Amino acid sequence: QVQLVESGGGLVQAGGSLRLSCAASGIVFSVASMGWYRQAPGKERELVAAIISTGNSNYLDAVKGRFTISRDNAQNTVYLQMNSLKPEDTAVYYCTTSWRGVEYLGQGTQVTVSS
Repeated sequence: QVQLVESGGGLVQAGGSLRLSCAASGIVFSVASMGWYRQAPGKERELVAAIISTGNSNYLDAVKGRFTISRDNAQNTVYLQMNSLKPEDTAVYYCTTSWRGVEYLGQGTQVTVSS
């Protein structure tokens, strides 16, 4: 059974930082591609960042230079370090992976950035 459990969201002022964590189970984490989606109220879900097994990563243009995705294969955990946060980063953030042809999302963690 694949499980993705996020943590680390919260309320922060503009310009601040947060680090999200996602603990994965039920997959062979070291070979899995991992990512983070976000969804703001009234908007479509968008892929913020993704990282493959080799460590190569890519980012949504709006977060390039501010967010960093990383992984710890020993801990089966993927992280999203978010710096210089802006009010438009406010959203529910979801950890995601695709395993054996099925996409999984975690329960989500709320990130709220006040101006």
